[in-house]
Amino acid sequence: MQQLAIEPTFAAWRVAARTALHEHWPPTDLCWEETHSAQGSLFAPSLAGSPAQAGEFRVPRAFVEIARRVACHRAPERWSLLYGILWRLAHGEPHLLQLASDPLVARLTEWDKAVRRDVHKMRAFLRFKAVRRPEGEYWVAWFEPEHLIVEMNAPFFVDRFAQMRWSIFTPDRSAHWNGERLQFTPGASRREAATDDALEDLWRVYYGSIFNPARLKLDAMRAEMPQRYWPNLPEAELIPQLVREAEPRVEAMQQVSAARAPREEFGTPPIPAHPTLPALHEAMQQCRACPIYRDATQAVPGEGPADAKIVLLGEQPGDQEDRQGRPFVGPAGLLLDRALAEAGLERAQCYATNTVKHFKWEPRGKRRLHARASPREIAVCQAWAETELRVIRPRVLVCLGATAAQFVFGRDARIERDRGQLRASAYAPRTLVTTHPSALLRMADEAAKEAAYARFVADLRMAAGALDR
Repeated sequence: MQQLAIEPTFAAWRVAARTALHEHWPPTDLCWEETHSAQGSLFAPSLAGSPAQAGEFRVPRAFVEIARRVACHRAPERWSLLYGILWRLAHGEPHLLQLASDPLVARLTEWDKAVRRDVHKMRAFLRFKAVRRPEGEYWVAWFEPEHLIVEMNAPFFVDRFAQMRWSIFTPDRSAHWNGERLQFTPGASRREAATDDALEDLWRVYYGSIFNPARLKLDAMRAEMPQRYWPNLPEAELIPQLVREAEPRVEAMQQVSAARAPREEFGTPPIPAHPTLPALHEAMQQCRACPIYRDATQAVPGEGPADAKIVLLGEQPGDQEDRQGRPFVGPAGLLLDRALAEAGLERAQCYATNTVKHFKWEPRGKRRLHARASPREIAVCQAWAETELRVIRPRVLVCLGATAAQFVFGRDARIERDRGQLRASAYAPRTLVTTHPSALLRMADEAAKEAAYARFVADLRMAAGALDR
């Protein structure tokens, strides 16, 4: 049994693992131990991690990224887990990470998620406090992470608070930024963090102003903001009072909403008596039937041949569509074009349109972010899509997303339950439900995104096959 003593860092493990691979030591013959002294390492610097050895082994880049995060997990056995997977990757199992059911891969994925979740919690719940020092204002924060993430997470705070001088104290490791250089020191106690200050009052005011009593879900709140973080959050002391006041505040909001409801002006879309696509497109620009038009640049009609055999029906235009007056020209449209090509369809063959014709949005700084249309707005606007479909009479209708699916099949339509099957509808003899390409763009996990995209292409390929039949 080989005894490997390393500093508990990814860099030290990587050097030791390369040497162990070079020596052909299988995982079962190794015992990994942590030491906080560089002299405690088994390997001499002249042997460990030499360029010649490093070039002998190739592993997926994804493993290196995951291993760098899992090295921050608090479990002592993380080093043996990483080496066990590394050994198999280097000995004939290059696709091991794709086997989600493999016990080692499952544990690796679980620990990676735990570390990434802890990184997110630190970014969300760390609070700086102002401290007066002779050299000027300084900021300190106390945080208790579940894992050893301070060094990995510190660059985020450097980028976010580059103009401040600050220290982040944790029980394991502390980070310090002087405006020019990032340094790390051993862990500290909570006493070294500052006491209450005016900044905490601002946090309380801010949290109280954004608290939405109508969306109060205690279990979900505890899951997203675990109580272990509450002692470090000045706004947490407001939670019991806000919970008690939630029900009366909701009743007051409902009364205000009821008072305002009659002021919302809804009308009837100006559908031409004898509709053609050009006439419909021109009439859409004059539509004032629902409030969405007020903030939109223009109505976005459908686009494609009038005799198209296949219609792609989405939800509503996005920012780029609103500016250009054409459907599916933004990031989701580019992804749709790519998927159509892989499925054997040409965009020029299809008529692409949306259930809602104006872009509903809300400001986020200088950006305009998509906002979901209300059921009443959708109900008023759907007369345009109905008329388009009656004029075109497609053989195949593809519903992209839940709004389109519910427009065709009713409010009970569900993407995951109903996709992958061709059904007759009131608008086409063959109708297919699938996801909206924008949903793929919002997915953060790359592996999940690739799998979802492949499934999306398969749905479009089914639509192409139905067109051929």
